[in-house]
Amino acid sequence: MSAAINSGEKPVLELLIAAPRGFCAGVDRAIQIVERAIEKHGAPVYVRHEIVHNKFVVDSLKAKGAVFVDELDEVPDGVPVVFSAHGVPKSVPAEAQDRGLSYLDATCPLVSKVHRQAERLVAANRHILFIGHARHPEVVGTFGQVPEGSMTLIETEADAEAVAVDDPDNLAFLTQTTLSVDDTAAILNILQRRFPGIVAPKADDICYATSNRQAAVRAIAQSCDLVLVIGAPNSSNSVRLVEVAEREGTTAKLIQRADELDFDWLWGVGTLGITAGASAPEVLVREVVDKLATRFDVTERQVETAQETIAFKLPRGLEAA
Repeated sequence: MSAAINSGEKPVLELLIAAPRGFCAGVDRAIQIVERAIEKHGAPVYVRHEIVHNKFVVDSLKAKGAVFVDELDEVPDGVPVVFSAHGVPKSVPAEAQDRGLSYLDATCPLVSKVHRQAERLVAANRHILFIGHARHPEVVGTFGQVPEGSMTLIETEADAEAVAVDDPDNLAFLTQTTLSVDDTAAILNILQRRFPGIVAPKADDICYATSNRQAAVRAIAQSCDLVLVIGAPNSSNSVRLVEVAEREGTTAKLIQRADELDFDWLWGVGTLGITAGASAPEVLVREVVDKLATRFDVTERQVETAQETIAFKLPRGLEAA
């Protein structure tokens, strides 16, 4: 910290705020689906799993009348249910239909695109090597689109080196949308070396928002003494942002809210980077900046590496009046 502490003045802290950051189009759409469903049907509206991985968002929706459950058997008959932005196995809407439940699918359209690719590849008799994290809801949902045994999960470079396949001439790969761009590239290099004929998706599965947020952190990290990532520990894209900063040689911390900020982290820090995962709202960024301003003379500079103009349509019947 600055010597200005000794004079009673606030030490100076420069903030480099990454852009893009925070909500992506898929998250924004999912939240709107829950809010519009409550407006249309009245509370309660049930939501299977966290609509997005952010406690602030989930608690805000609970306050409006959303009820979050783990499985459909917790949903009473006769009330609407929303499926999370991460996507669900085909068995979930099938179960809802069997029970006569009215449901809304808030799956991000970019995740749905991966689902359809998986179906087409399996229909073409290709085995899929799926790069992702075990037990992540998006991975569970994608595996649930195709018959069991149609896909093999690849989590690490070691997995890519070790995987054995019956028919290497009929292979394809797909990826979770929220992965590290760098980690995925390293795994793909191995797979393409081992299986030169492996079929790639027509477009990169890692979503634009994930790539953009990682690029924005990379752009500021080397100029910062510390990077704060605002997001949840179960948010894959938020955890990846921490890793991106650390790869640039900069210490990074993941916090969910301003109350998790430890001022001891800021000893010796003159420039602090701030970003937010794709499911963290901008209000949480401002909350952190406001808390920093209680101890520091804060200056802010936004570093923008891309502009995002993508918006996804809401399901029919939930459009704005």
